[in-house]
Amino acid sequence: MKRLAVITPVCCGPGTPPIARSDAEALADRFKALADPTRVGIINRLAGAEEVCVCDLTAAFDLSQPTISHHLRVLRDVGLVTAAKRGTWSYYRLVPDAVEPLRIALGARPPDGSAQS
Repeated sequence: MKRLAVITPVCCGPGTPPIARSDAEALADRFKALADPTRVGIINRLAGAEEVCVCDLTAAFDLSQPTISHHLRVLRDVGLVTAAKRGTWSYYRLVPDAVEPLRIALGARPPDGSAQS
């Protein structure tokens, strides 16, 4: 007789704290911003560097500077990236505190193991 293992539910159990409506809305806005492959690629590039010049992003994605700027504005509007202007170029960086709640919403534990809503 073969026995089947019982799998403990991972989600939505009694120990899962509810998320505040305002936090859920902010997360939804960030996920919406990431619903475009170019924006996901930009976030990926920024995650691997301290900061990236918009000129490098334009070259990396073979898109016009206005198109890249539009994608960056969407990411900036939801707080995922920040910019600093130096001379004629803008330099972008990821906002780690804005990305961490996305990771947690997808099931990753916070680095210190604490709960976050």
